[in-house]
Amino acid sequence: MLERDVEDLLRRSAPRVLGALVRRYGHFDTAEDAVQEALLAAAVQWPKDGVPDNPPAWLITVAARRLTDLLRAQQARRLREDTVARWTLPDGWLAPAADRQPGDSDDTLILLFLCCHPSLSAASQIALTLRAVGGLTTAEIARAFLVPEATMTRRITRAKQTIKDSGLAFSMPSGPERAERLGVVLHVLYLIFNEGYASTSGPSLHRPELSAEAIRLARLVHGLLPGDGEVAGLLALMLLTDARRPARSGPDGALIPMAEQDRSRWNAGLIAEGVRLISAALPRGGTGPYQLQAAIAAVHDEAASAEDTDWPQIMALYGLLLRISGTPMVALNHAVAVAMVNGPQAGLTLLTELDGPLSEDHRLHAVRAHLLELAGDRAGARGCYLAAARRTMSLPQQRYLHARAARLG
Repeated sequence: MLERDVEDLLRRSAPRVLGALVRRYGHFDTAEDAVQEALLAAAVQWPKDGVPDNPPAWLITVAARRLTDLLRAQQARRLREDTVARWTLPDGWLAPAADRQPGDSDDTLILLFLCCHPSLSAASQIALTLRAVGGLTTAEIARAFLVPEATMTRRITRAKQTIKDSGLAFSMPSGPERAERLGVVLHVLYLIFNEGYASTSGPSLHRPELSAEAIRLARLVHGLLPGDGEVAGLLALMLLTDARRPARSGPDGALIPMAEQDRSRWNAGLIAEGVRLISAALPRGGTGPYQLQAAIAAVHDEAASAEDTDWPQIMALYGLLLRISGTPMVALNHAVAVAMVNGPQAGLTLLTELDGPLSEDHRLHAVRAHLLELAGDRAGARGCYLAAARRTMSLPQQRYLHARAARLG
């Protein structure tokens, strides 16, 4: 097996192995360290000696042994008996069968729910999910979010300590709590994808490693909860959006807006898969915001050209989305759809209601600039493009907005 194949196998196996250890032994933070050491051992040995017949079993065995060593070392550093008494070493349990099959997928889902616990900040949820479930190293996560590795290490350490201090049982929540926690999980994956597809800061327009990881995790959750419409909706939304990425930037990395993109470069396979997912989810009822956003993305992707876009349908879908998720960003996108159907002045009128909540968001000023340009107010549009450029931390977006302003000047 090639080294790259081994790396992919280890990344896929990591959450199952960590879930199995935490379910049996607890000690989330220490178990995560043990799993990382088992993964490192596998990365060194498997390319030379061959992949074992049951890779997860091998990893669980090695990680459990390492967990025992780590906990014993922690005991040695603790002098007070009351602290020592709280530890239960893995060899004091009935060890799980290494080739255990039932519940492996459940362990992965429980682990994802644990990483997205509401007691953690959104930044910590994202970092811990990418580390424990995504299998990314701390250095990789730090690079993706443009922060020093030491900063990300502290963030992940605090998150693991919070989970340890909470005393949470490694089990699936039930009833209303399960639905609430699933909503947090989907939101975290949504944030990871968005940061990968449209970086909020830095020199690159995309961070494909993040969007790819978000899609992988969304596929995982969909595989575990195939009947959940919102899970299917989120996966469809990611696929339909990511399908446009090849045409979203030019050879020099410059941003290309959707209306000007070469649609022959869109990924037809991802579009077909996304359309199938959302087409199957919508008739089941209980339509949520991710399903509606996926439906909107499907309308865009199925249009042969920008001129063929069914804007009345998009406006209607955004109207429904406003009723169930009336966030300022939904209202901003609804205003764009209204402008495309009823004219730029109708959209500009709606934007006045967003001057408070989005006054410092570059997207409001960029939309206003575009609508003013459509309305023939070149000077007003130029000023708004410059205002938008001052408010974004993304260098490609700054260059695009300055170029639009210069063209009008």
